[in-house]
Amino acid sequence: MPSSHAVHWSLDPRVRFLNHGSYGACPKAVLNVQLELRAALEREPVLFMGRELGERIDRAREALAAFLGSRRENLVFVPNATTGVNAVLRSIALGPGDELLITNHGYNACNNAARFVTQRCGARLVEVELPFPVADPTEITGRILEALTPATRLVLIDHITSPTALVLPLEELLPALRERGVATLVDGAHAPGMLHLDLESLGADYYTGNCHKWMCTPKGSAFLWVRPELQESVRPVVISHGANTPRPDHSRFQTEFDWCGTSDPTAYLAIPAAIEFFEHLLPGGWAELRRHNHELALSARRLLLEALDIPVPVPASMIGAIASIPLPGDAQADAFGVDPLQIELFERDQIEIPIHKNPSGPGRLIRLSAQLYNSIEDYQGLADALAKRL
Repeated sequence: MPSSHAVHWSLDPRVRFLNHGSYGACPKAVLNVQLELRAALEREPVLFMGRELGERIDRAREALAAFLGSRRENLVFVPNATTGVNAVLRSIALGPGDELLITNHGYNACNNAARFVTQRCGARLVEVELPFPVADPTEITGRILEALTPATRLVLIDHITSPTALVLPLEELLPALRERGVATLVDGAHAPGMLHLDLESLGADYYTGNCHKWMCTPKGSAFLWVRPELQESVRPVVISHGANTPRPDHSRFQTEFDWCGTSDPTAYLAIPAAIEFFEHLLPGGWAELRRHNHELALSARRLLLEALDIPVPVPASMIGAIASIPLPGDAQADAFGVDPLQIELFERDQIEIPIHKNPSGPGRLIRLSAQLYNSIEDYQGLADALAKRL
């Protein structure tokens, strides 16, 4: 039985869609706002792009900043978190003798960016091996701090890991890194909309996150937050007119990122509509939505663990609205390989859910997502299908 809220999305009703975490899913009402913005853009492109866009971006930035616990001056838009990571990594002056620290749970695309940057400049890339399963968040903090050396310049760390779905203990980790004089770049791709964020007090130096995942905005909407004293050194991946366009009431940081050439800005501009939509969809607004998704993820995980007789892999405190569960058997090792079981679940059982290699050892992981359009019956269907196929 589908959730009563599924009506707000355009998802195929024939498919149990348990993979919100990969690309998100945008409600019809928010997509309609984007369509209206696109119509206005195409009705008079020069007016929209040349004379109105700056003010429109500022309004969207104001709404997003309030949602993220940020000052608007510290935010810029980027199309995705990977672009935000690339902008920071390419802006930081690393050289021979410097170390950039990543983890084996990091997102493949962002770890690739770190490899590219360090290979080009001669810096050393250090990859910390994090465990999965993990018994306590202190295991994560301890391994990262133990890997630091006097040469460590920057740590690229996930807020919520993509393959293992762990909420990492940033509240403890970031202050400890700051005390040691190590800069931090947080890949928060999954965090906005899943966790309550207060970026001004979190303690990161750089933080990038997607809006199209758990805020359910249109694809191509994300942000980069940078500590004020570091903004002058951060440049976008694409240098364009913003590099010398005078906007006295904006920093170069914002001016450059606000214009990186002609593109469709409507995904950014629809962010306020998504914030407003979910604030009024449930009586408790976003707080209730986050709580609902968290509780549904835990219930779904419990159901699967019991059905498959699998021990609890991580404590509930490290779970948001996604959860990874170990499965027997080997998985495809490359980033774009699709596990045969994933294909079988989709083609035979009409279940969309990712299965990938465990980055911490042998075996594979299945990662479930919990969003408002899902119901516990979806996960029971998954449990039944897995029981037949494992």
